[in-house]
Amino acid sequence: MTRDVKEIFAHERSGSSGASGAPPAPAALAAKVRTLGPSMTRSMQRVAEAVAGDPAGCAALTVTGLAELTGTSEATVVRTARLLGYPGYRDLRLALAGLAAQQQSGRAPAITTDIAVDDPIADVVAKLAYDEQQTLADTAAGLDTVQLGAAVAALTTARRTDVYGVGASGLVAQDLTQKLLRIGLIAHAHSDPHLAVTNAVQLRAGDVAVAVTHSGSTGDVIEPLRVAFERGATTVAITGRPDGPVTQYADHVLTTSTARESELRPAAMSSRTGQLLVVDCLFVGVAQRTYETAAPALSASYEALAHRHRS
Repeated sequence: MTRDVKEIFAHERSGSSGASGAPPAPAALAAKVRTLGPSMTRSMQRVAEAVAGDPAGCAALTVTGLAELTGTSEATVVRTARLLGYPGYRDLRLALAGLAAQQQSGRAPAITTDIAVDDPIADVVAKLAYDEQQTLADTAAGLDTVQLGAAVAALTTARRTDVYGVGASGLVAQDLTQKLLRIGLIAHAHSDPHLAVTNAVQLRAGDVAVAVTHSGSTGDVIEPLRVAFERGATTVAITGRPDGPVTQYADHVLTTSTARESELRPAAMSSRTGQLLVVDCLFVGVAQRTYETAAPALSASYEALAHRHRS
């Protein structure tokens, strides 16, 4: 065992593993790998991909065995385990064994989400449905409910809420805004970067600004969030990259699944699935806290539009 690994093990035994809270459940492991993978070093990615791809096989390996399998070092294996949320490699092995048992008792269908240009439409439906289900499951597994609750509390009492997003994320920003408006809250969606910044200047303590950006590095979204942050507003980031630049100006970070891209379905499109789940969670949380006013507001909006749906 190398000196580097010995130091890491000693650090773990001292109770300062660097992992926050309880280790993730076995079913959340694959979601953690997909979410954190892009921010890992290449050697750590090899370890993460190995444990997610073959949990049963890796659960049987020692730290040295996994290091040899992935062409990395023992220290890299231990660091990867800690980054994934486990106090040490032994805890990761236990999670891998649990995940392997779950897969054996109810294995997910063997279906690829890569869509070929000559796929029958029935196959396209099946692949997309599976991909959507996986994205939702990954987002739910990785969503920090403490951060979510704090964001809900801020939205509930906000004087006004500004939501920033461009492109596909701009559609999600509009969805959140429309939901908040339907329950009587003041909310604005901004996809024009100039209007976003000029409106952010007017925010202050007691207001909320929400940035929606899958990459976490969209400048047109980060700039107004920075302005809102500096003005004292409570800021929230909905992003697929918890280490992205947008998070340095976010009081609360809500992480979505890192979408798997394909030639026919880039991440900018498929990322909306996880983002919309987070938006729905925010909306329902706010509606629960404001039920006495939210319920009549929803009823009034339904009644106002009812005549448009009558034949």
